[in-house]
Amino acid sequence: MIGLDTNILVRYFIKDDPEQTRVAVNLIYSLSLTEPGWVGVAIFMELDWVLNNVFKLKKDRVVEIFNTLLISRELVVENAETVREALYLYHSRNTDFSDCLIAASARAAGCSRTVTFDRIAARDAGMELLG
Repeated sequence: MIGLDTNILVRYFIKDDPEQTRVAVNLIYSLSLTEPGWVGVAIFMELDWVLNNVFKLKKDRVVEIFNTLLISRELVVENAETVREALYLYHSRNTDFSDCLIAASARAAGCSRTVTFDRIAARDAGMELLG
């Protein structure tokens, strides 16, 4: 298994640097069921930030990219079910992916609730407003 950093996935999906894109695409195409790539949960948070803030992608495109990662047979996604739940919340609500992932991760860990001072996260990510 080969761990993938966020910048590899950015080059693969965005293709903003010709040389790094070529290398990233070749690496992604070389992955297989016997030697898959590994995508950690932190990658999704970082990738979301880069795609939204640097490349100004629309939410639907980010969701499409994340779904591509989740369904790829040549990738192993850390806590894939939690990421899927977070992605569902993100796609269907008006909140940040990171808040959705925090809430989904807390539920997966068995937390009875996740508290926040963030009104939007409380309303749309299923957290409980504190205070």
